[in-house]
Amino acid sequence: MKIVLASPNYPQLRGNTITVQRIADNLKNLGVETEIISTTNENVIHSFPVADVIHGFHAYNFYQFLQKLDSKPAHYIVTMTGTDLNQDLFNPDKRLDVLTCLHESDAIHVFDKKAEELLIKEGPWLTNKIFIMAQGNQTSSTGVSSFTKEPDSLLFFLPAGIRKVKNIPVAISMLQELYQSYPQLRLWLVGPILEEEEGRIVMELIDRHKDWICYLGQVPHEEMGAVYRQTDVVLNTSLSEGQPATILEAMGHALPVLASDIPGNSSIISDRKTGLLYKTRNEFLDYAEKLVNNNKIRQSIGQSAEAYVKQHHSSEREAETLLKVYQHILK
Repeated sequence: MKIVLASPNYPQLRGNTITVQRIADNLKNLGVETEIISTTNENVIHSFPVADVIHGFHAYNFYQFLQKLDSKPAHYIVTMTGTDLNQDLFNPDKRLDVLTCLHESDAIHVFDKKAEELLIKEGPWLTNKIFIMAQGNQTSSTGVSSFTKEPDSLLFFLPAGIRKVKNIPVAISMLQELYQSYPQLRLWLVGPILEEEEGRIVMELIDRHKDWICYLGQVPHEEMGAVYRQTDVVLNTSLSEGQPATILEAMGHALPVLASDIPGNSSIISDRKTGLLYKTRNEFLDYAEKLVNNNKIRQSIGQSAEAYVKQHHSSEREAETLLKVYQHILK
């Protein structure tokens, strides 16, 4: 069996790339041949490589890609990755394309029950195609980082491609307020600039606060383990998420995550148990201050997070479930 995984912006280092590479590696361990292609390159291919099933990630981007092909695949499934479910589905200019893509698919993968309920509400005729499977996680402890944490500092880490939905300027603004009371605080940002205007805004903020913020650029994924090992707290301030691989990686490294209380994040984090979820600026600052001041809280939440990820986000189980779906489609 051969599966083609079709992801937007591959191989640019972002959540979808991490996800498809992990799935491809684990499918190979099950004897499945895989190939990864990008659905957003300028030099778009006009037909898929020969494969038994095409697995598309991000319904809207995948459907736009399908329209450029000379022929459509006989079988494809779609993974709803975040913005396609939470934003594109409710955008009048994109909604029909998302629903058409899902309607023509053989199966639809969502990460949790809330995502399934939302999709059924918007497209009840899709019910029998939908299956739930949580994101898998592979935590690497190998790799060496060329960046070194300052002695006696407390390091917040925000891994995210720089685009508006990631809400990075607000994260900087909130931490700036905390920095006034805790000058040992530091922030590392990692990720490619995906939107030029947002990149300009974020770079200007970094330049203004370079005494405590460092932009590491696009760090190879194999080096991320070394960055996580130096980190004290991981942030996610997104306005919309599917089920972010960066949060799972951080939790797998036994790190406390402070994240915005949105469906994708809350599907992973149990507030004050396996992480911290904030709704307002004041809640963010309150939680962040507790994490700065209390090493025991950081350790206990991190250990609970690690245990949760090991139990519920197995990358091997993820690949086994997908293989069964592929086999069912081909029958």
